[in-house]
Amino acid sequence: MKFSEVIGHEDLKDGLRRAVTEGRVSHALMFAGDTGCGSLAMALAYVQYLNCTNRRDGDSCGECASCRKIQTLEHPDLHIVMPVNKKNKKAEEVVLSDHFMPQWREIVGRTGGYFTEQEWYEAIGLDNQQGNISVGDIGEMMRKLSFKSFEAEYKAVIIWLPEKMKAEPANAMLKILEEPWDKTLFVLVSQSPEVLLPTIISRTQPYRIGGVDERSLAAKLMSEGIAGDKAVQLARMSGGNLIEARRLAEGEESAGEYFELFVELMRLSYNNRHLELIGWAERVAKMGREPQKYFLENSVRLLRNSYMLHAGMTEICHLWGAELEFCRKFSPFIGNDNIEKLVYEMECALAQVRQNGNANIIFTHFALTVSKLINPK
Repeated sequence: MKFSEVIGHEDLKDGLRRAVTEGRVSHALMFAGDTGCGSLAMALAYVQYLNCTNRRDGDSCGECASCRKIQTLEHPDLHIVMPVNKKNKKAEEVVLSDHFMPQWREIVGRTGGYFTEQEWYEAIGLDNQQGNISVGDIGEMMRKLSFKSFEAEYKAVIIWLPEKMKAEPANAMLKILEEPWDKTLFVLVSQSPEVLLPTIISRTQPYRIGGVDERSLAAKLMSEGIAGDKAVQLARMSGGNLIEARRLAEGEESAGEYFELFVELMRLSYNNRHLELIGWAERVAKMGREPQKYFLENSVRLLRNSYMLHAGMTEICHLWGAELEFCRKFSPFIGNDNIEKLVYEMECALAQVRQNGNANIIFTHFALTVSKLINPK
């Protein structure tokens, strides 16, 4: 993947180019941000640029042997580690990332690196199971890196969602980062870096991948056939997230379901319907973890936009249709006294879901706490 294929983030690209030109290549980088904002795409583009033998115009050439092999994810010096799992929990065989490389090549090639964790699990048939990065994967990575480089100047490892490592693989990874091989690059691509060991974070060069700027994202959406005005609106509403923008453009039924869950939560909270709130929590707890995470992320977006409406900042409110209609009526109940607390509760619940906490406990506590913050009487 070339830098030109990564949407936006021109300042970050310039910084990465300068680091390579000036010989300041850190042995470990952390690209922290949502995949829909380009974190994985940026990691792939950086590795390709670093090992390109004919860089030009601030980008990899896309034509040399190194570029061609990295673009197809078949370079012998590029190793990928991603969360996987067994379809059959009773199976005794060790399951490694390498076993799923055909699916990884397909989904990266099809999406350009812009896909969700849940889409990856669906691609490998995990359904509602959670993937993880095992100590076996870290051991296999160490075995590969112990060999000399086959072709490239730098051996490179991209670890997608390193937060899926439990204690044993995380500690094994930490040891590698503390004693790296020469001319070896580790790129961690994380959506939840706060879950990682602080010692792992401290040994990486951090780069925050925020939302894509509206102009670049709108241009991408227009290239996919979305009309100009609508593309601009979607770019704003999505917070710079290509995946979210596409979801909004398609009018996914699930997006409407998440909105209805938000509306129900707020109405029950306002009316202090505690028994019904417990029933609401039980229903949400039965959803898969990925839908639960999306619901919470979407709820934070709706809350923040409601606060903007309350504060009279309509011009920067990124809502329309039913969402705008509801949040305009709901906004008087979101103000300086509760907005930070509400967002905090949602982000705490999101972190607990990501850590595979008990969903019934998480959402029952969450619903009752939100009720107190919406209607403290």
